Amino acid sequence: MALTEFEVKKIEKAGEAFLAKHRPPASIRSELDIGWCVEKQSIFIFETRPVWNNPSEYQNLDIAKSTFVRSQGVWKIYWMRSDLKWHAYEPKSQVKTIDQVFKVVSEDEFCCFFG
Repeated sequence: MALTEFEVKKIEKAGEAFLAKHRPPASIRSELDIGWCVEKQSIFIFETRPVWNNPSEYQNLDIAKSTFVRSQGVWKIYWMRSDLKWHAYEPKSQVKTIDQVFKVVSEDEFCCFFG
């Protein structure tokens, strides 16, 4: 089931606060930027960079994913390992609110999201 309009508004507010804190300076955003998007009941946080062999083309590289499980009332948090598969973020794999999702990613206790 997709997120409600109210939930999407809360995500937008939390996402904008996250970007305000973590986006690189405007002068280098053409080389590296951070963004997020909503797909169905999941949120993806990603880096945007030029393609290495075609700098006029950009690619998004996923950093974190969080999926809302309505039946449990929790957000599950995942990170992408080098095998290019999503894995539960073990220090804090579930939280109750979207604000907590962005907080966990921001703190990055074990350097899984930002290295």
